[in-house]
Amino acid sequence: MQPRIEIVAEKKLVGKQLTMTIANNRTLTLWQSFMPRRREIKNNLTTDFFSMQVYPQSFDFTFSNLNSEFQKWAAIEVSDFECIPDEMETYILTGGLCAVFHYKGLSTDTKIFQYIYGTWLPTSNYVVDHRPHFEILGEKYKNNDPTSEEEIWIPIRPK
Repeated sequence: MQPRIEIVAEKKLVGKQLTMTIANNRTLTLWQSFMPRRREIKNNLTTDFFSMQVYPQSFDFTFSNLNSEFQKWAAIEVSDFECIPDEMETYILTGGLCAVFHYKGLSTDTKIFQYIYGTWLPTSNYVVDHRPHFEILGEKYKNNDPTSEEEIWIPIRPK
């Protein structure tokens, strides 16, 4: 599976975030708190959702330490930060170069990430850049469905 290489523009996001680890994955809790309130965000630019991970500089993408903390976001892209619903936060996603993987399958299947970080990245002309990683969950995304489709955006820079 070869990604397309794309430059993502800066984006304004509004949503909710939780700190978690791979061993203590709280993604379900995060989305259960966000989805009932998503319509309170009035200035969204698309109907797509962002599932975003903000990793610390020292994060190990070999995933040998399953207890390393990171922030996970459930968010929507907005035009501005004029009206932020209570208990939601803002985030400015920095633009830059990304490898974009079209993924079809269950979101709980981690094989795609094992391929990206363990096979594709080491043999590519790129390394991970220290910016948020995210998935765009668009119209073809179906939670817990093997026919679900999403885009996985990995921030990269030349080696």
